[in-house]
Amino acid sequence: MKAKTLLVIVMLMAGAIHVSAQDNLKIGYTNADYVLSLMPEAKQIDAELKAYEKQLQNQIQAKYNNLQEKMTDYQTNAGSWDDLIRSDKEQEIQTLQQNIQQFSQDAETQMAKKRNTLLKPVYEKIGKAIEDVAVENNYSHIFSAGSPGFDVLLYAREQDDVSDLILKKLGITPPSDN
Repeated sequence: MKAKTLLVIVMLMAGAIHVSAQDNLKIGYTNADYVLSLMPEAKQIDAELKAYEKQLQNQIQAKYNNLQEKMTDYQTNAGSWDDLIRSDKEQEIQTLQQNIQQFSQDAETQMAKKRNTLLKPVYEKIGKAIEDVAVENNYSHIFSAGSPGFDVLLYAREQDDVSDLILKKLGITPPSDN
């Protein structure tokens, strides 16, 4: 008898907790990349990244042109060189090829680092705006939608999209949906 009473009490408490948790549950969603795309900083970041990428591409192209010159010289003159000079030129060409490959890999790493450096403060700003919107509007959770790897929404109502609230918090007028 005591076990049945205890079981009923536990079930009633679990139900009450469940109902209470549902009362406090308010979920919204946004797309941080969409918000970013409408921020004034986005154009400046894009321009800086493109300029940096162009510098790196120019450097790679200069290295490649130098390699092409060395290879052309080798193909043209290898027959007239003795073994020591030919071996030295082959080693020089091989070293240039390795340097180009290493520079290309380093350039990719540096490009990613530059992107992260430029985007970090903007994403922090967006994160702060999301947090403020959540607190001001009593959201218990705000999920990110539309971001590869972070798209956790299987179903979402349009009225739960808080992107416009976040944009307003950032001082940006949301575009009209005409």
